[in-house]
Amino acid sequence: MTRAGTAKGRQPNGASSIYLGKDGRWHGRVTVGVKDDGTPDRRHVSRKTRAEVTKTVRELERQRDKGAVRKAGQSWTIETWLAHWVENIAAPNVSENTIDGYRVAVHHHLVPGLGAHRLEKLEPEHLERFYKKMQETGSAAGTAHQVHRTLRAALNEAVRRGHAIRNPATIAKAPRLEEDEVEPYSVEEVPGKHRNAARWVIALALGLRQGEVLGMQWTDVDFELGVIRVRRGRLRPRYEHGCGNRCGRKPGFCPQKINVRRETKSVKSRAGQRPIGVPDELMALLRRHKEEQGRERALARDLWAEKGYVFTSPVGEPLNPNTDFHRWKDLLKAAGVRDGRLHDARHTAATVLLILGISDAVVDSIMGWEPGKSARMRRRYQHMTGPVLQQTAAKIGALLWAAPVGVAVEAGSGTALSPGSVLVDSTVYLADLGGRRLAFASREHAERVVTQWGDDRPGQAAQVEEMEREQWEDEAGDGIQFIRHKIPDRRMVHHAHAVFLAGGERLNVGSPAQWSTWAWEFEPDLYTDLPVRWHTSRRPGQEVEAQVRGTDKDAVSSAYVEACAQAVDRARNPGTYGDGQR
Repeated sequence: MTRAGTAKGRQPNGASSIYLGKDGRWHGRVTVGVKDDGTPDRRHVSRKTRAEVTKTVRELERQRDKGAVRKAGQSWTIETWLAHWVENIAAPNVSENTIDGYRVAVHHHLVPGLGAHRLEKLEPEHLERFYKKMQETGSAAGTAHQVHRTLRAALNEAVRRGHAIRNPATIAKAPRLEEDEVEPYSVEEVPGKHRNAARWVIALALGLRQGEVLGMQWTDVDFELGVIRVRRGRLRPRYEHGCGNRCGRKPGFCPQKINVRRETKSVKSRAGQRPIGVPDELMALLRRHKEEQGRERALARDLWAEKGYVFTSPVGEPLNPNTDFHRWKDLLKAAGVRDGRLHDARHTAATVLLILGISDAVVDSIMGWEPGKSARMRRRYQHMTGPVLQQTAAKIGALLWAAPVGVAVEAGSGTALSPGSVLVDSTVYLADLGGRRLAFASREHAERVVTQWGDDRPGQAAQVEEMEREQWEDEAGDGIQFIRHKIPDRRMVHHAHAVFLAGGERLNVGSPAQWSTWAWEFEPDLYTDLPVRWHTSRRPGQEVEAQVRGTDKDAVSSAYVEACAQAVDRARNPGTYGDGQR
C-alpha cells in the first residue's frame, strides 16, 4: 500500500505516516519516543477519513513535542507506583525520619484508599473524596494533609519520568489545615520547670531541637569556654523482630526486638552545625549532671553501654525520643503549668532572645535558623567570636536565673528590636501553580504570584502552602530549587507559529497563527524579555516549523513574515539549513 507523501520514496526514520489500510480505514503512526528496551515507541491511530486521522496524528505530535505522552512500558497502579517510589526513589534520598512519614502515609492510608486506581486514570475528585473519607473516619486534618503532600511528591516524580501526564494532587483541594497559634512559655513559667534537669533547661534556655539534645555527646560540651557545639541529631529507632515474628506483637514490642537504624545523623545544614554560648548556671548544672551520670555508671557496672551521650537511660543508652516526649509531659504536669508540645520550649528560647534584644545574626546562630539572603551575606563576613557567644550566654543566664519575676532585664549591649523586626525562621511558602511549585521566603510574595497566576489562568488551581525548609529540601532532593526573595518577572509575550509541508504548503493545524499570553520567567517555553526572537526548525519528517515570540507585538508580526519565508525555503530545500536560532 502506498503511504501518504511517499510516492517518491520511503519516509525517513521516525517520521509520522498516514495511509489507507486494507480494511478501508485510514491509519496513522507516530513515533513519540523510545521504549525501555531501546526500540522506537511508535503509536497507532485509526479513523474513517484521512482528515480525521491527520488531525489525530498532529495532536499526538503536539503532545509528544510538549512531553505530554505517557511513557510506554509497565502499566502502573497507585499501589505499585507508591511501593516503588517510597523504597527505590525516596528512601535513598531523604532522611530516615522523613521516609518513616512517607511509609506511614503510603502503607496505612494511600494504598488501602487509592491503591487500585491506575496511575494515569487518577483524578483530582478521587483525591478529594479520599481526604474527606479519611477525616470522616477519624483521621486528623494534619494527617490528611501529610498524606496529600506525600502523594503529591510521589506523583510529581511519576510525571517527571513520563509515567503520568499530569499530577492530580496539584489540582485537588488539599485538606484544610487549621494551625494552632504557638504560645511560648512565658519567662514567669520557666523557673517552675528548668530547675528539674539539665535536659529541659537546654530546651528552654537554648532552644535546641529534641534530636539535637538527645544526640549531644560530652565531646560536644566545652566546659572551659562555656560552649556547646551542635553536630548531630538523634534518630527515632526502627525496630524489627528478633524472634522471627513468632511473638505476635508489633516489632517495637517484641521481647527480642532489634533496632535496625543508626542512632544519630550529622546535622546536614551549615546553619544547623553551630556553637552556642551556655550560661554559667547551665554549665554548673551540666557538671552536676555529669557527676550523677558517673554514679549511675558505677551502679550499672557491666550493664553500662559507654557511648558518650550526655542524656542517657540508666544503662548508658541514648534516650528514645518517645520516652523523652513522655517525660516532658510528666514534667509539665508535675510543675502545675499548662500542657504544651515539646517544640514549644524552642519557641520559649526564641522569645527570651527577643526580650533580651539579641541581634538577628546572633539569634540565627543560636537557633540554627537558615537565614534569608541578606542574613546569609551578613554571616559570611561576620564571625561568631567567643566573646559574642559568652556575652549572649550571660544575658540569658541573667534573665532566667538572676532576675526576679516581674523585674525588667536590661538588654545591655544587645541590639534593640525595631517594632517591625522579626526572626528569620525555617518556614518557606510554596506557590502551588498547577504542576509547578515555587518556594518563597515571603508569604506576601507567594500570595501575590498565586493571585496573579489565578487571574491569568482562571481554569487552573493555585494556592499557597507553608512548609518547613527541611521538609522542602527533603522533597526536592538533589534537584533542590532555590528559595526566591522577590517576585519573578512577568510579561505579556506575543507568539506566532506556522508549519509547512515538504513542498512549502502551509499546514492548517486548527489553532490561531498569532496569539498573546502572560508569561513568567519560570516558564522558559513561553517567556522572553526580548522585543522579538524567532527560529525555524525541522520537525520529524518533512515538515518545517516557524516560531516567533517577543514583547513587541509589531516586531513579532514583522518577524513572522520573515520566519515563514525561511520556513518555506527550508521545506523546499532540505539539507541547506541548520537548526540555528535568530
